[in-house]
Amino acid sequence: MTVEEITEKLKADRRNQSYTERGVFPVFQISPEAKIQIIGQAPGRKVEESGIPFSDKSGEKLIHWLGISPDTFYSPEIAIVPMDFYYPGKRKSGDLPPRKFIAEEYHPEILKMMPNIQCTILIGKYAADWYLKGRTKKNLTETVASYKEYLPEYFPIVHPSPLNFRWQAKNPWFEEQVVPELQKVVHAILQTADPA
Repeated sequence: MTVEEITEKLKADRRNQSYTERGVFPVFQISPEAKIQIIGQAPGRKVEESGIPFSDKSGEKLIHWLGISPDTFYSPEIAIVPMDFYYPGKRKSGDLPPRKFIAEEYHPEILKMMPNIQCTILIGKYAADWYLKGRTKKNLTETVASYKEYLPEYFPIVHPSPLNFRWQAKNPWFEEQVVPELQKVVHAILQTADPA
């Protein structure tokens, strides 16, 4: 299956009908050359409008954490496959959760298209719970702190959203200890000393 075929399949899926009718297309970045896969939550409103994954403040922070340039982030070597390819909408606090059928039905097909993935970076609770089924700790903080247990296949991290500033302030160990290790993994796979 090609990128075009998967895109058309998503657009034709009746569960995505309201998006397709509004001219909103699925947001992801996949390539047969990809070596690193990033599993995020779902596009936000701004990303939905641009159609470019992580084209917001969260993306700026994530690129900084990875220690790579925007050009590398949007290169064929990096795949971005959210838990939902569409903005799920708002609830009282924050966004609605990603719809489960996307990861369930579409992720396996997409992964088959990318045979060279060496590490999957799991962003946030939804991605960690889905891909680390039965192996997560009692909360995301503990799962992220135990990242070494999941290497080399997976690297769980917290969401880079500006709304997560309280967690980041309360857990300075993440940027001090985990981010440098994340950068080492990324640079080793890409074989680059790409400046952030």
